[in-house]
Amino acid sequence: MSKMKIKKGDRVMVVTGRDKGKQGEVVRVLPEENRVVIAGVNMRQRHKKARAAGEQSQIVSFEAPIHASNVAHIDPASEPGKPRPTRVGFKFLDDGRKVRVARRSGELIDR
Repeated sequence: MSKMKIKKGDRVMVVTGRDKGKQGEVVRVLPEENRVVIAGVNMRQRHKKARAAGEQSQIVSFEAPIHASNVAHIDPASEPGKPRPTRVGFKFLDDGRKVRVARRSGELIDR
């Protein structure tokens, strides 16, 4: 298990795979599997059978986890209409805090 550079609430872009180019907010992080769940990306459907009398069977859509290596942070310094993916680095601030930094622009990712 390695340290994840992606946290819940981050804006990310899918860089490879079926959903390449899509972007969204990280809803959940699964560090033990090195996967993330992104809102509206990697949608799957599950057929749910009716259990109780009078209950309707239905098709439920949900976001499946995607491997963390297939997503990249969106550079905070990129233009609003043209998001650009960036790698993540770490930096120590003057007050001793360790923060995440966009490698492409040098902008802080952490608030």
